[in-house]
Amino acid sequence: MLRDVSFEDISDGFVYKPDDLVNVGCNECMGCSDCCRITGDSIILDPYDIYNLCKGLGRSFADMMEKEIEIRLVDNLILPNLITYDEDHPDKEEKCAFLNDENRCTVHAFRPGFCRLFPMGRLYDENGMHYFLQVNECTRPGSQRYPVKLRDWIGIENLAQYEKFVVSWHDFCKKMGEALTKVPEPKRTNTARYILQVFYVEPYKVGMSFWDQFDRRLAEVSARLGIR
Repeated sequence: MLRDVSFEDISDGFVYKPDDLVNVGCNECMGCSDCCRITGDSIILDPYDIYNLCKGLGRSFADMMEKEIEIRLVDNLILPNLITYDEDHPDKEEKCAFLNDENRCTVHAFRPGFCRLFPMGRLYDENGMHYFLQVNECTRPGSQRYPVKLRDWIGIENLAQYEKFVVSWHDFCKKMGEALTKVPEPKRTNTARYILQVFYVEPYKVGMSFWDQFDRRLAEVSARLGIR
């Protein structure tokens, strides 16, 4: 999702690498769940997020639809995002559907990439992906935070492979979104639905490498739609 904001307004002015120390430590957010509330539809899920949620929960994409995830139009693509309200208790405060009654994340071990990164953000340029600290997002006072190596904070075993995937997916979404602006209806919507089906709805085999499966799907879709 593209954001029309100034880097200087939302960051501490620095760009970080995975082995840099960043002042984000928060004792596992004990006593706080603010970042899991009132996020609207901003937690957009990528194919790796869905793969991990399906694997960790033992459920399919369809099983989670309209319970924990929903789909919306984002930059001409139909993409899933976390639902941040409690369907069973509509009178309660808005919160992520995966947050339990003790205000703890029930999918923390396989939580989405945006959740892992928070309060960090990502930048993309011709040299790939970079990280920055969002200074207006986390409500925990800065005096209560401590330095953590960014690689450990994100907590993904093969971070280099993950970064390669994120850059590839971001590049595809950007090019595809721009291409679809020139496509008339109903072909535009049908193409967006096709992308949703291939990358999200069709199950990934949990016993095989996600990266290889994704690369094959990306190559097939890109060739079919003429995306380079």
